[in-house]
Amino acid sequence: MIQVDLKNAQIKDEELLKYQEQVTLIHQKLDANLIHEDEFCGWIDMPLKYERDLNYQAAWQTMNTVASRIQKEVDVLLVIGIGGSYLGARAAVDMVQGFYNKKSPVEVIYAGNTLSSTYTAQLLDYLENKEFAINVISKSGTTTEPAIAFRLFRNLLIKQKKSKEVVKNRIIVTTDSAEGILHDLAKEEGYQTFVIPNDIGGRYSVLTPVGLFPMLVSGIDVEKVLIGAQKAYQECKTDKILVNPAYKYAVSRYHLYQEKNKSIEVLATYELQLQMFCEWWKQLFGESEGKDNKALFPASVVFTTDLHSMGQFIQEGSKIFFETVISVKKPNHDVPIPELEDDEDKINYLTKYSLHDINLKACEATIAAHSGYQLGNVPNIVLQWETMDSEMFGFAAYFFMRACAMSASLLQVNPFNQPGVEVYKKNMFELLGKK
Repeated sequence: MIQVDLKNAQIKDEELLKYQEQVTLIHQKLDANLIHEDEFCGWIDMPLKYERDLNYQAAWQTMNTVASRIQKEVDVLLVIGIGGSYLGARAAVDMVQGFYNKKSPVEVIYAGNTLSSTYTAQLLDYLENKEFAINVISKSGTTTEPAIAFRLFRNLLIKQKKSKEVVKNRIIVTTDSAEGILHDLAKEEGYQTFVIPNDIGGRYSVLTPVGLFPMLVSGIDVEKVLIGAQKAYQECKTDKILVNPAYKYAVSRYHLYQEKNKSIEVLATYELQLQMFCEWWKQLFGESEGKDNKALFPASVVFTTDLHSMGQFIQEGSKIFFETVISVKKPNHDVPIPELEDDEDKINYLTKYSLHDINLKACEATIAAHSGYQLGNVPNIVLQWETMDSEMFGFAAYFFMRACAMSASLLQVNPFNQPGVEVYKKNMFELLGKK
């Protein structure tokens, strides 16, 4: 479902194959670490667990039941979480459901991902007279941003003069299975809980209840998400670089970093509803790889919008980056261009194309301009996607997680920890006087 095209990346197959021995060793190590909970490799076979593991089957049934109830009771689901606790679900909802989908049973919005008082105040005001439910997602319950948001919005639910039973049923907690402030609170109050697996880190958790429950409430066909992820799992089982699309992408970007002195990867999409998918991708690679003063800086652009700004820099600026372009063959919807008799805007020549046809031509032209040796001379890795449906999301999410684990391991950094994130927290707590 994803084809990796390197013809505009200035990379030959033989250049990739020189990494085969390293890739094989890393591949074997990742699979071997599946049985060790503290290695955080549980995501590797996650697409299969809902069929093979009784605990996951039970969780799946409960998620479906609760999601159906929530859809009937509320207008809005408020997802409270930060980083991997919300980005995967938001990426999926935006990509599959789009922005103005009248068929979506519930509006999904997000909090706890910022300390902006203005955003939070406006969201409190927006929800004041709405029927809403909360899905708070946090392993410990102590992360500052979601903890503050949960206090505020739970208080809003109570202030709406709902009964204690209604409030209890409108709060769904996704957290640790056995311990933590949020776990204990949920147990005390009787909130419905879903488990964040101990062997999966936040940014790899999109195929767990962290991502799947909000998707279910939004109306996404989550069974197809899992089918897509299962297909990616099967395609990525091999260690052969030229056969495994995720490894082909991972090794290509590593080669451009090591051998071509590229320091920035720009993920480019031509679909606005993939913008949050790019944000999820940035967290996945940035948090996984950015250690020991190494790694590519992950950036993103949305074309053609950004062609009128960042496109200038990519075309003629310093050559410190390469592009990875997501090109979607079939859109979720298409729009014909109507013909005007007097052609007053002079675009009748476009009426033989649909809007998506024109978007693909823009993509093709831009790749040629940016990658051409006498033009931009910027390597372009092109990822050909079939479409943007539920199955495609599952495939793409697993594809990038597998690629990220390989790419970070090639850098000889741990793909699953994030020690640097704790530095700002320590400083902030000292400034706030936390004991």
